[in-house]
Amino acid sequence: MGITAIPVDQRVIDIDSRRFASVEKALVELITNSDDSYSRLERAGVEVTGGVTIQYERHQNGAMLVVADQAEGMTWQQALASLTYGGAHSPLAKGEGTGRGFFGRGLKQAIYGLGYGWLETLHNGRYTRIDLFRGEDGGYLYDDGEGDREAKDTDYERLGTDANGTRVAIVIDNPLVHISQYRSVLHSISHNIYLREILGRRRVELVHRQAGKEVERMGPVHYLEPESRVLLGPQQPCSFVYEQVSYPFTLTLKRALNAELTLHGDERTNGLLVLSGNAVLDCQLFEFENQVGTEYLFGEVNCPALTEKLGQGLAIISDEREGLNLKDPFVAAFGRAVSKYLRPAVQEEREHLRHLEHATASGRTDHMIEHLLERMNRAAIQDLRISLPPAGDTEAESEPGPEEPALRFTTPFYYRQAGHPFHVSLLVNPASFAPDDVLHISYRFPDSVQLDTKPTEVPVSQLTDRHRIEWTITGDSVGDRGEITVRSQHYWAWCEVVIADHGAHHRHHRPKHHPRHNHRAASRDHGEAMFIGYDFRALHNELERAVYSPKERKILINTEAPTVQLYVDGRGRFRDSARLLLAELFMDVISDELARHQLARSKEPESVAAFHAAKMDIIRRYGSDIHRSFINA
Repeated sequence: MGITAIPVDQRVIDIDSRRFASVEKALVELITNSDDSYSRLERAGVEVTGGVTIQYERHQNGAMLVVADQAEGMTWQQALASLTYGGAHSPLAKGEGTGRGFFGRGLKQAIYGLGYGWLETLHNGRYTRIDLFRGEDGGYLYDDGEGDREAKDTDYERLGTDANGTRVAIVIDNPLVHISQYRSVLHSISHNIYLREILGRRRVELVHRQAGKEVERMGPVHYLEPESRVLLGPQQPCSFVYEQVSYPFTLTLKRALNAELTLHGDERTNGLLVLSGNAVLDCQLFEFENQVGTEYLFGEVNCPALTEKLGQGLAIISDEREGLNLKDPFVAAFGRAVSKYLRPAVQEEREHLRHLEHATASGRTDHMIEHLLERMNRAAIQDLRISLPPAGDTEAESEPGPEEPALRFTTPFYYRQAGHPFHVSLLVNPASFAPDDVLHISYRFPDSVQLDTKPTEVPVSQLTDRHRIEWTITGDSVGDRGEITVRSQHYWAWCEVVIADHGAHHRHHRPKHHPRHNHRAASRDHGEAMFIGYDFRALHNELERAVYSPKERKILINTEAPTVQLYVDGRGRFRDSARLLLAELFMDVISDELARHQLARSKEPESVAAFHAAKMDIIRRYGSDIHRSFINA
């Protein structure tokens, strides 16, 4: 016959090849094909090696992938039949209950999707090779070698067997395929849900080759299950009824103790591995998929009837071959039964969340909140002139005495002449700080303004006896401006620098105290930070979603509030997808606190109407900034 077109609609194989164009999907198909072949031999009472050897050689713009076994091998006619479609050639479609496969599509798509390759097979002393490649017009072609021949010693050596076996070699040259690193290939094999059960029964080895030579061999490759406690099972006998017939299945459910589980994808570790015999059909949690209280749950459910019904023509698997078809009445009945057994464990997890004392946010959300609180601290001091008592003092709006502030610049406003160096000084009162406190410094200047030094972190303990930090600044362009911001856990200071055509030639310092007054006026450039942090914490009530703690100067998000619980997962993490809820909570608490202080400073009679008016003014002034911070995070 020689070279001919694949006996499949070219449009269909083109679509499927693009869908399966990945090293991981190719390996799933080839390894499960080998497992199918070993399983048929075992059912016939033949002793097998169970070995599957994978060779991977990565290059800059491509790679070589080889998968070999010592199983049945194929005759020339069987090898040609493997190039046709579909259900009649799939063990799953036959109801044999082994492997996964893509209903007879995977071998061809694994090769065409990655590039081109060839199939070599030995069976009863005969050798067959079939090459699969693309023609100049883009057509999907194969070369059947014009038949088989007698096997030679070099054939047995190349295929790594002394009897029967199969070897599939693929040259990965498709520019759309990601060329994985060797370690990534190892990880994808050991964690892929469709290979997990096979790895427990077969000896799968991965060989790393470079420049045609073996440099590393890993094997046998195994999936390492996370440390856990058993909730159901192992292999607890269960059943469900469909059309008055009872069908058995077994269920094992566990809860991971310390490990974080992967929630999605083919390397998912969360969820139930759905087995039917040895076939892995899916990994999911049925009615509780993607729901709160399932993040640490995993296990397996084995129902032999699934592949039996598949062999009878029921649509047990989705059209895209991506898991169970829950729209099928038989599968739906099975899913409801499994969900019934899962429900108590999920409810227990949710109950645990109801009493969760603490929760956390992602690093990105935490960083965003830190910047928001800095912005609102500046607003409280600069815009609203709110002066707080020293940290830890629970009496609001006390009138501090004439003691030196913890942090302050010698002047909040440096209006200096262009081209003339000048000094900026920050005064630090060490008595206000703990020995391990650190000053965090940030700068906002154009390139035309030069600073002799730009420290970003200064431990208070390392300050000299002068207890100050100084900068020498030179600006060349009139109209340029910048600022220096200094923060510690409780204190904040800020100064503005403007470069002018005519500026002060002499340093000017504000007096430490007003000689005719017992207390200072509220400063616009330094003060106590009103909001030094936040925490997800149980407040032991369900009514308050978030409150302000004056003693800690923190915004507390109540983990017992039903609205908050809805967005805290089983790991005790607040979901990033609910940032708009955080914006609402922060705006409510911040506007409450700022309005209360504003009313106290105004000396006006307190009333509900006055408080509401002050709060609405704060929301109109800063609400969009708060929401924008969360949206842009």
